[in-house]
Amino acid sequence: MNKDLVNISASPHIRDKSSTTAIMGDVIIALIPAAIMGIINFGFDAYLLIMVCMVSCVAFEALSEYWFKKKLTVKDLSAAVTGLLLALNLPPTLPIWMAILGCAFAIIVVKQLFGGLGQNFMNPALAARCFLVMSFAGRMTSFVYDGVTTATPLTILKNGGKAPSILSMFLGNEAGTIGETSAAALLIGALYLLIKKVISLRIPFYYIFTFSICIFLYAIMSKHMELSDAGLYLTRHLFGGGLMLGAFFMATDYVTSPITASGKVIFGIILGLLTFVLRIYGGSAEGVSYAIIISNLLVPLIEMVTKPKSFGEGYDEKPLSENLGFIGGRENIPGNENIGMPEGLTAEEAEEWIRNKKLQDKAERSEKKKNSLAYIIISICIIGLFAGLLLGAVYDLTKKPIAETADKNKQESFTKIFPEADSYVENKEINISDANDKAEDIYAAKADIDEIWDAKSSDGNTAGHIIIITSHEGYGGDIQMAVAVGNDGVITGISVLKISETAGLGMEAKDDPSFLKQYIGKNVKNYVVTKNPAGSDEEITAISGATITSNAVTKAVNKALNYANETWGGAK
Repeated sequence: MNKDLVNISASPHIRDKSSTTAIMGDVIIALIPAAIMGIINFGFDAYLLIMVCMVSCVAFEALSEYWFKKKLTVKDLSAAVTGLLLALNLPPTLPIWMAILGCAFAIIVVKQLFGGLGQNFMNPALAARCFLVMSFAGRMTSFVYDGVTTATPLTILKNGGKAPSILSMFLGNEAGTIGETSAAALLIGALYLLIKKVISLRIPFYYIFTFSICIFLYAIMSKHMELSDAGLYLTRHLFGGGLMLGAFFMATDYVTSPITASGKVIFGIILGLLTFVLRIYGGSAEGVSYAIIISNLLVPLIEMVTKPKSFGEGYDEKPLSENLGFIGGRENIPGNENIGMPEGLTAEEAEEWIRNKKLQDKAERSEKKKNSLAYIIISICIIGLFAGLLLGAVYDLTKKPIAETADKNKQESFTKIFPEADSYVENKEINISDANDKAEDIYAAKADIDEIWDAKSSDGNTAGHIIIITSHEGYGGDIQMAVAVGNDGVITGISVLKISETAGLGMEAKDDPSFLKQYIGKNVKNYVVTKNPAGSDEEITAISGATITSNAVTKAVNKALNYANETWGGAK
C-alpha cells in the first residue's frame, strides 16, 4: 500500500474552513444595515449606546476571563456580537449605566459563569434585555421618536388605536428599540446571512409561518375581520416589534438552538406559538424576547426527542446461521466474549439468545432515556424551588422598607389632593367588604375599595375623605388611585398610586395632569368617557389611543364617588 495516499487523523473527518471569528464577523456585517437605520432614526444617542454596549461586552469578557484564569477569547468577536444585539434591543433614550449593567449581566452571568461561548443555556443578549425590562420597566418601555414620547406601532395596534402605515413600519420610521424598527434593513442582513450560509432558513421559516397562521386566524375569528383587513393586521405584526430581528439573528444562535433538522422545525413552531400567545394575551405588545429565551430552555428536551439513531441501530440482522455460514443450523457455536454468549449453543439457540439480548438492550436504553428525562425534570423543579425560596427570602427582607416607603408616598399624595386637611387618619371602623358592596355603580366597575381615610382639619373635624381604590380593568394591569372627596360630594383631587400602563399612552393618566383635572371640582354623580372634547361636566375626554385606561380610571372614580355620596351625602 502507498502510505502517501493514506491520511490518518482523529475525528471529525469532515471539516469546514469557517471559524468562530469569521461567522461572528458575518453576523456583525449583517446587522450593520439595522444599526445604520437606528442611528438615522434616533440620532447620536443610538450611536453612543451601540458603541458603549459593544465595548462594554468585550471589556467584561476580557476581565471575567482574566479573573477566572481562562484563555482570552475576545478576538472571536462573540462578545462584540452580544453587545451589538443588546444595543439593538434597547430604547435609544436608555441611560448609559443601565446599558452597561445589562452588558455585565449578559457576559458575566449568562455566558462566562456557565463556561463561556458554547456553554450558555440561553441567548445572552436577550437574557440581558429581559433582565433590564424586569429591573427598569419604565425606562425600557419608554420610547421617543422625533423628540416626542410615544408608543410603538404594536402597542398602538393592541390598544385599538390607528396603527402607522405598513410602508412606514417596513422602512422603520417609527418608535421602538434601536434595531427593531426597520424590517427592510433586517431583511437585507438576513439575506446576507443566508447567502453566506451562516444560518439556514429552517428556524426563521417555521417561526414566522407558525406565528402568521396564528395571527391570521385570530384576526378572522376573534376580531371578525375581512380577509384583506386580516392580511393588513398580520403584516403590521410581521413588520412591527422585534420579530424579524429575533427570527433571523437570535433564534438561529448556534449555541442555544437545536442542531437536529427536525429539532429546528419543532423549535421554530414553539417560537411562533409562544410569540403569538405573549403578544395577544400577554401584558406587553411584544413577545419575541421571552419566547426565545423560554424556547432556549427547551432545547435539551427537543434534542433528546429528535436525536437521530446511531449508525446501524435498528438494523434487522440476518439469521445467525446465515451470517456464519452454517448449514442446517446444527453445529455448536463457540462462545463470544464481546457479547457474553454462552459456549456450546446450537445455531437456533444462539439466534434465540441474540434476540433476547437485543430486547434486553433495547429495554435498558429505553429505561436510561426515561431516567435521563426524569433527571432533567427533577433538576428543573429543584432549581425552581431554590429560586423561589431565594426570592421569598429577599421579599421578606425588603417587605417592611417597601411598605414604609409606600406609606410615605401615600401620605405625600394626600397632601396634594386634599391640601385643606392637617392630618389623615385611616378609618378602620368601616368594613371594606361592605363598602365595596354598597358602592356598586351602574357601570359595574371591576374595582375594589382598599382603604378609607378621614381628612381632619386643625380643629379635629372631618373635612372630607380619601378613598383608595384599585381598578382591575387597566390595559397593563391594576391601577390604584387615591380619590379625595369633600363633604359636599365634590372631588378635590385624584392621585395615581400604582400604574403599569403603556408609556406615551395609558401612562398619561398619571403623567398628564390635564386628564385627572377633568374630575375635580364638579358636582357630578357619574362620569362618562368620550373620545370627543367634553361637552358637559359629566363627560371625560379619553386619553388619545388609551380608551381602555381612560374607562378603567373613570369607572373606579365613579365607584369611589358613589360610595362617598351614599355614605356621607353630597352630589344628588
